[in-house]
Amino acid sequence: MKNPNPSEGKPFIVPQPINSLGQGAPDFGPRDIMRDAENPNMLVPPVTDSGLLPNLKMSFSDTHMKLNHGGWSREITVRDLPIATTLAGVNMSLTPGGVRELHWHQQAEWAYMIWGNARITSVDQNGRNFIADVGPGDLWYFPAGLPHSIQGLAGGCEFLLVFDDGHFSDLNTLSISDWFAHTPKDVLSANFGVPMSAFDVIPSDQVYIFQDQVPGTLESQAVQSPYGAIPLSFKHRLLAQTPLRTPGGSVRIADSSNFPIAKTIAAALVEIEPGAMRELHWHPNNDEWQYYLTGHGRMTVFAGNGVARTFDYRAGDVGYVPFAFGHYVQNTGTETLWFLEMFKSDRFADVSLNQWMALTPRDLVRDNLNVGPELLDALRKEKWPVVKYPGFSYCPK
Repeated sequence: MKNPNPSEGKPFIVPQPINSLGQGAPDFGPRDIMRDAENPNMLVPPVTDSGLLPNLKMSFSDTHMKLNHGGWSREITVRDLPIATTLAGVNMSLTPGGVRELHWHQQAEWAYMIWGNARITSVDQNGRNFIADVGPGDLWYFPAGLPHSIQGLAGGCEFLLVFDDGHFSDLNTLSISDWFAHTPKDVLSANFGVPMSAFDVIPSDQVYIFQDQVPGTLESQAVQSPYGAIPLSFKHRLLAQTPLRTPGGSVRIADSSNFPIAKTIAAALVEIEPGAMRELHWHPNNDEWQYYLTGHGRMTVFAGNGVARTFDYRAGDVGYVPFAFGHYVQNTGTETLWFLEMFKSDRFADVSLNQWMALTPRDLVRDNLNVGPELLDALRKEKWPVVKYPGFSYCPK
């Protein structure tokens, strides 16, 4: 069955749940054909898939969008992706001048600026303050309990927020407007030493996001604290790092070794060229929470005891890999795939299947897998997080 697809300039083939072995049958019932086309490895799983694994994929496009004057937000927590207990994520956009109000969390906040520019502010428990501008590819990190704010600069911005608790919800944070609204005005008066009339027009509930004017320059907005500035920067320029480049892509790692304030969340920004893949590996420190920035990919997660399941991902999706489960991420599209790997940990760590085999006695590997010199001679003692070999690359169908 073929339908014209003008945007592609070629016939669109309606996918059917039939594999290369002839297993399955056509689906002529009610269905979401476009969703099936976006998930070819779920509609027709590789024959190597076996057993049952929980869902390891959720798209921000399938979540509730909270709209405010000044911006929007949407989140993925254990409510949406029950397996994701270690981390939760919020996708947020602010207009020029739009403000994520003064607030704080019981959880630490890690962030990646997707596009645009914003100004962030914070104060620590010693009265030391922090004010900085962040742009595309920059990170920020606010330790749990420290108050902060985010404001869109000229052109606005969009960013990803990640919190070190899968049960976190950004709509249940501790906000300055909410606290004022639920404190007796005579108490506010006594606390600040001003008449109660000073609080006549304060918000009646949590503001969350609101529209304001684009702030002036950093210099014009500077506030000098008598206790000085926060000693460890809450900002990190991830794209300014020299990446680890290998045939097929690159990796940039940010953890407490080069972003010292980030004590509870470690991350890697991974670039995978068409035909390349994030090699077979696993993480020995914690579950992995992923966010896909561009492109298309597939990931098979191996859980042991003959259980494996393959998922398809695209920009805006969140993926998840439970602790120590083996997996890869393969670029299945025609453009470069970029995604973030994040962990509830102070350090990034992974174990390469290729490197493990190369650093194990050759005879032991040979006899364990019943393989010969063709594979054994190709093993590599140096870790290549992303791989691409001429003649052995993935080719989209």
